[in-house]
Amino acid sequence: MPTPKHAELADARDRALEVRALYEILERRLNGKVWSDHELMLGFSNDVGYIGRLLLAHEGTWGIDGDPAAELEHKLSESLWWIFVLADRLGIDMTGAFNKTMDTIQAGLEGAVEG
Repeated sequence: MPTPKHAELADARDRALEVRALYEILERRLNGKVWSDHELMLGFSNDVGYIGRLLLAHEGTWGIDGDPAAELEHKLSESLWWIFVLADRLGIDMTGAFNKTMDTIQAGLEGAVEG
């Protein structure tokens, strides 16, 4: 098997953090403080839960107002944003973590496929 190509996520991370900085301005103005890690995780969890309903809507088993495909695109992108924001707060390099994790998973799968 060829050596896996490693992903570079820095541009997406930087964009996510630019948007987060704007949210922090509003949070300080409206709440007097920025959201805690726990509050960020609750926001992320809420969006992930909504993705479940959007998948049902996409399959035609749950009705929503609007276009399920467009809503899924939005919520999946927003979920990636949450991941970058949380990783930054926790000091995790997502490019390194993602590539390390994919290398481990891929090596295990290649071993299973070849075995």
